[in-house]
Amino acid sequence: MTNPLAPKLTEITNDVLFGDVWERPGLSKRDRSLITVASLVSLYRIEQLPFHLNRAMENGLSRDEIVEAITHLAFYAGWPAAVTALSRLEEVLADGETSSP
Repeated sequence: MTNPLAPKLTEITNDVLFGDVWERPGLSKRDRSLITVASLVSLYRIEQLPFHLNRAMENGLSRDEIVEAITHLAFYAGWPAAVTALSRLEEVLADGETSSP
């Protein structure tokens, strides 16, 4: 993450979140990505979702696994949240985006 408007937020995001939390050995990056995507869908945090959908695929989740997770979440997070998440996934896949922290 880089944001010249908030350099401290950028620093702690890169150093603490991605540099420490994401690197802890207790969960694989794939599992962390699945948890993160599920949380973002459930909390309707759609602005951050494209970055983490890309990251999830980089960390080994397939498109079909992400679709299945979103379908499952429709019953727990709500239909609108799931439909919106699928729209974001379609956009990410269409753009062929790759991202990094």
